[in-house]
Amino acid sequence: MRQAEYTTRERLLTAAESLLLETGYERVSIRAVCAAAEVNPAAVHYHFGSKEALVAALLQSRLGPLWESSMEGLEGRGASVAECVSGVIDPLVVLAADPIGRLHLRLLSRLVLGRQDIAWTERWFTLDPFVELLRRQHPELPEHEARTRWMLAFDLILGQFGAPLADDHVLSARAVTTLRAFVTAGLES
Repeated sequence: MRQAEYTTRERLLTAAESLLLETGYERVSIRAVCAAAEVNPAAVHYHFGSKEALVAALLQSRLGPLWESSMEGLEGRGASVAECVSGVIDPLVVLAADPIGRLHLRLLSRLVLGRQDIAWTERWFTLDPFVELLRRQHPELPEHEARTRWMLAFDLILGQFGAPLADDHVLSARAVTTLRAFVTAGLES
């Protein structure tokens, strides 16, 4: 990618993040993002294709590194299901403690729970590596069953962390412990 394209792309992501934090998903338009980034009105369509794809790119750029650092070490050593669940949940706990992190969680929940047809490009935004990790611990589990279990797990996790109840919505330590145990039990059952 050329430097000018990267700069435009990053400016769009930064402008979108700022506007989303300020006004919320519904009120942010592609035109407003382009204006805030001071780029051509067609730039979002050129770089991303749609508002949803822009938000997905924003989430992958901001959350991807967190999940990579959390999950990569687990993948190579055949981690337990409980460790994998912690690898998913621990970065979300950190995000939930920050207003921008809570925005990211609400946006991720909106896309995933809304069953948006997003072409995720980052490995840890797809179910495949999670299915592989689960099947290493439970090789008797058919792939479609492992996939279904992880979909349900992510529905539950994102439903809890992405709840738009209040800007300062943070799960208590006890709620996180219960969520972690419940998801682990569901994946292993």
